[in-house]
Amino acid sequence: MLFARFLWSAAALAAAATAPLAAQTKGVTHGQRPARLVIRNATIVDGNGTPARGPFDIVIVGNTIADIVPLDPVSMNRSNAKRPAGDIQIDATGKFVLPGLINAHAHLQSNRSSQSLGGFDYNLKLWLASGITTVREVGPESDAGIIELRDKSARGEIVAPRIFAYPMFDRGVPIHTPAEARARVQALKKLGVDGIKILGIERDIMQAMEDEAHKVGLRIAHHVGVEETNAWDDIKFGTTSIEHWYGIPDAAIPDGRQHFPSEYNYLNETDRFRWAGRLWREADPKLLDSVLTSMVRANVAWVPTMDIYEASRDLQRAQNQPWYKDYLHPSLENYFKPDPSNHGSYFIGWSSTDETYWKENYRIWMAALRDFERKGGTIGCGDDAGFIYEMYGFGLIREMELHQEAGFNTLKIIQHCTGNNAKILGQEDKLGRVKIGWTADLIVVDGNPLENIKVLYAGGTSAIRDGKEVRTLGSEWIIKDGIPYNGPQLMREVKEIVDKARAAKK
Repeated sequence: MLFARFLWSAAALAAAATAPLAAQTKGVTHGQRPARLVIRNATIVDGNGTPARGPFDIVIVGNTIADIVPLDPVSMNRSNAKRPAGDIQIDATGKFVLPGLINAHAHLQSNRSSQSLGGFDYNLKLWLASGITTVREVGPESDAGIIELRDKSARGEIVAPRIFAYPMFDRGVPIHTPAEARARVQALKKLGVDGIKILGIERDIMQAMEDEAHKVGLRIAHHVGVEETNAWDDIKFGTTSIEHWYGIPDAAIPDGRQHFPSEYNYLNETDRFRWAGRLWREADPKLLDSVLTSMVRANVAWVPTMDIYEASRDLQRAQNQPWYKDYLHPSLENYFKPDPSNHGSYFIGWSSTDETYWKENYRIWMAALRDFERKGGTIGCGDDAGFIYEMYGFGLIREMELHQEAGFNTLKIIQHCTGNNAKILGQEDKLGRVKIGWTADLIVVDGNPLENIKVLYAGGTSAIRDGKEVRTLGSEWIIKDGIPYNGPQLMREVKEIVDKARAAKK
């Protein structure tokens, strides 16, 4: 009790000292980069897994974190002369400052099921409002189009996160020989992409394309399918990251193939996802341990995207998410409806038995993730939204909650979605940290994400403060490349897009 009273007393002293110096947010223009911006009284959670610390004044000059000035928590450096000057400033008193979140498995979509989303604004603004300042776009609608969009974002010409372009290796290009695989890699390099995404692929093609990609400095994201290649090939050929989880348990099945029923058809998505829910239980624990150890030694990262399969274990929850009311675009809503012509819309005859198998699938999958990180593996964070009842931005925050369910500490979860993702992108010396010299990609969060990840949801969530229920603001300020965006304003703009689309349908 004495220790508890001391902590309370120290907290009270700090609060009392802070109050006279409560900063004022002033001079900040939504979407306009100032020459110099100071974030006052910030409690920082870095992207390297270390505990929160503060308060600090964070100085941003242009698009770079120029200084991080520690403040005495009692005196708060009461002499203004000791604090960095800043006519344009954001008050972070009582708030947490994190590196901007990185979505390592994202899809830019301008339409769903041939119905327009009205361009990319809906997608991009939802990501930003969710605190996502960087996305790795894996499998864009257009190879050249994503390069153009990436460059516009880099120049600050559009309201968008930073984009890393990873086109689909074989989209629209027939590749039947190793020579054709190498030519495709060279063509993508010439186009100016940042990396390549591969799906299910034959071994000789995979070996040639990965060898060529390494030669020209392109990273590789592998959405493994039920093919002749699996995690052992990723380990051997040097894949950067395995997406989702196919390929890992497959590699740990003693006879090399899941035991499908005789009538199984992989191209029937209800079949595919029903039996995917029974895959992890067939993996041999000793073989799986060997696969995970070998992935770590080969520096193959893992981006699990647990959120995108969650409907398989709880369909009713997935169909009734609270943000649908104001922010679900009607074109996306239509795509989510069970329909064999839409990828991921496979819930035809879905049963409680299917959900039960998937719940077991998650338990084994999550245990494998814990083992992988304990061995030194790099776990990333991505949402794969736009499919299977997951909305852009909201899906990544749900992914973070599922990492917590898997048993990870919230500090590690933030690292998964910031510092680890920067490492997967090869940008760990620029992104994913609150550090002097790093790019000014930051979020000012209204609430404590270490206690409640839900405070990161765009639009905020309810919380208890001083014994009263209040509404938090989510990521109140999102600073991408030194450009501040107001989270609530972005969500108002998203709602306007949705309201206009809904009115047009009537």
